[in-house]
Amino acid sequence: YSMEKWQSVISTLIEKNGGGNIAVYIQVTRGVAKRDFPPPAGLTQTVFLMANTLSTPKPEIYENGITCVSLDDNRWLRCHIKATALLGAVLLKHEGNQAGADEVVLFRDGYLTESSASNIAVVKNGVILCPPLDNLILGGITYELMMELARKAGMPLEVRRVHRREVKKADELWIMSSTKEVVPITRLDDKPVGHGDLAGKPGPLFRQMKKLFEDYKKSLPAA
Repeated sequence: YSMEKWQSVISTLIEKNGGGNIAVYIQVTRGVAKRDFPPPAGLTQTVFLMANTLSTPKPEIYENGITCVSLDDNRWLRCHIKATALLGAVLLKHEGNQAGADEVVLFRDGYLTESSASNIAVVKNGVILCPPLDNLILGGITYELMMELARKAGMPLEVRRVHRREVKKADELWIMSSTKEVVPITRLDDKPVGHGDLAGKPGPLFRQMKKLFEDYKKSLPAA
């Protein structure tokens, strides 16, 4: 579809579902064909959309943060592609849950990638460190919005590979997605994130970013 067509279809779907805080799921396939590995040419693409009420996390999540464990990122090398092949992410999330954690923090060859279904940012010495938008992570729109809001607010931000030791010694860790917005990670591998009086608590840069998100949402036109 053209951008105008997408806007029309999505707006119609939101309107039919009463507007407000709505999550729209979009799935596009190459088209219908006989089950085989090589897809034939000339197929007509199929487009499927559905809408659900989007519930943001409970206030205590923002106040207390979540618990994560570190795991090796053993997914394929095309993580930047949004696809229905989610088995790798599902198994990693399940492993984290089995360990009593809310989510996982993934590393590939010693460097931070993302979570099972969210992006992750690191704060160290007042600087927000963000893994690059390459083939190893799925660049979520909330991740990109966070970086945009940080830059507009003059918050120091670096997009680069972040080593595991930097994550382990981070002052703050954030996880973000469309459903979570931005949430602090306050415990990693059964140890508090941060230092001193702020160890295991949401940090000051998180609270600043949370305020930026709230102000941004208020600036949006009502659906």
